[in-house]
Order: sequence, then structure tokens, then C-alpha cells
Amino acid sequence: MNARVFDALADLLGDDFEVRVFDLPGHGGRDALVENTLRTWANDLAQQLPQGATLLGWSLGGQVAMRAALDYPRKITRLILLASTPKFVATEDWQRGMAAADLQDFGAALLADPQATLLRFLSLQTRGMSGQKTMLQQLRQTLLAAPAASSEALAGGLAILRDTDLRAELPQLTQPTLILHGALDTLTPPAAGAWLAETLPHVQYLEFARAAHAPHLSHGKEVAAAIGRFAHD
Repeated sequence: MNARVFDALADLLGDDFEVRVFDLPGHGGRDALVENTLRTWANDLAQQLPQGATLLGWSLGGQVAMRAALDYPRKITRLILLASTPKFVATEDWQRGMAAADLQDFGAALLADPQATLLRFLSLQTRGMSGQKTMLQQLRQTLLAAPAASSEALAGGLAILRDTDLRAELPQLTQPTLILHGALDTLTPPAAGAWLAETLPHVQYLEFARAAHAPHLSHGKEVAAAIGRFAHD
């Protein structure tokens, strides 16, 4: 996705915060980096942040945000993880993720036909939610509102999803953290959010019963209110 997916949430937060929204490298018209890894994306993000930022990351962006918070603890003072996970792919010791074969199939389809694959993916991620049709239309409009992600960025993002495992490092996070998750999320299951809530040292956890993978769109006012309480606590 591109940064326009945060337009509605930014509007809701704009009266209380200075909101800055960033595209990942190679997304939304940005050039990809020479090397597209979790750490290089986290470094790129940190360079754009003001000192003392409260940083929100959604999904894959949550992993980038966690990496940045670990590497730049003085610059990032609070962390918000929206529908994210320390490890996307399921393994024997981690059953809270996507099957590796499913990610491989998705990645192959994404690289072959990015737009069609993402449109199908959005439909899956909003299924079962109230107002599903409206939200799906909103997500599709957002996807098409900016230039498509580059093939280098897509390949880099897929590799990050496949390889990232932050579980061992996350207990070192010093920042207060707010975890927001949808109970209907099939991409980053709520069990992953619950694991983060049990593992991180300074955490608040909120689960939305009727939300899937985009609580900031389906429950924007509630998400904004939770962020406001957390940031001003």
C-alpha cells in the first residue's frame, strides 16, 4: 500500500498532533533503495522522523517500526503497532502466522501481476466485516491513488515478510507501546498481537472485535481515540 491509506486517520488526529505520513522505499512513487532489507528501511524511516516521535506502523510497517524503535530508542519515544507481528511466517515454534507456502504463492502472484493480486488480497482482508463493501472500495481507491510499488520494493518487502523474526530482540524495547489489533485479522492473527502484549515490557493492548487487518479504516474514530489516550498518558 501507499501512505494515502492513512489519510482518514491523519485527519482524525490532526487537531491534537503534528502528523507526518511516510511511504516505504519504492512505494507511493518513491525510489527503492539499493538494498531493500528491514534494517535499511528502518534506517530510512528513522532519518525522516523528528526527535521524540510517537511512531505508528501498520502490518509490515509495524515490523519496520519495531526495528527502528530498537535501533533508535532516543529518537522514538512511543510506539504504536497496528495489526502487526514479530514474525509473519508460521514455523514449528510459532503458530501465529501465515503458512510459508501461502506466502510463497502470494509473492509469486504479486510479482507477476501486482495490481490484480493486491485487489484480490484487499477483498480477502475485509471479508466478514461490517461495511465491507465501503471499506473495500476505499482501500482500492487508496491503492490506485499513487504510483504502484516498484518490483524491487515488492521483492524486498516479500523477503522481509519471509525472513523477519524479532521475537528474541523485542523484550529489549524500552518505549511504551500501544498494540491495536483486529479480532478478524487473518494475515496477522490476533494471537500475534496477544504475544506482543505479553512480551513487551511497557505495553497497552486493545483488540477490536469487528475489525480485520485495517482497524484504522473500519474503526477510525476508536483507533484515533486510543492513540490520543496513549500519547497523552
